[in-house]
Amino acid sequence: MHSEIKNKPQMRLKRAQRVRVKLNGTRHKPRLCMFKSNKHIAAQLIDDEAGATLAHVSTYAKAKKNTPQGKKSKATAEALGKEMAELAHKHQIKEVIFDRGCNKYHGVLASFADAVRAAGIHL
Repeated sequence: MHSEIKNKPQMRLKRAQRVRVKLNGTRHKPRLCMFKSNKHIAAQLIDDEAGATLAHVSTYAKAKKNTPQGKKSKATAEALGKEMAELAHKHQIKEVIFDRGCNKYHGVLASFADAVRAAGIHL
């Protein structure tokens, strides 16, 4: 049991690397990287060739007009997905590579991805 607890962070990192090794973002098709904690959600558009973040949205930031702040829920994920799609349109990005990290594709992550798709970005 003790070794199981010790290895949990290492296992999480290993899962994330296993997913990311297959993904590579470019300027025209960046990587949409998701991070989920117990309280917050964050997403970035990353150009791996240049090593730059093109856009970022999260529940950490101050609340904007229609974006709920500080809650991790499906409604918040949908609002952040719409906001991310708007930022992608500003950068003239029509396609992204979805990077779920070490998380399963369900719940909050699926709601976020569906909102991005509904706003016209191809995942």
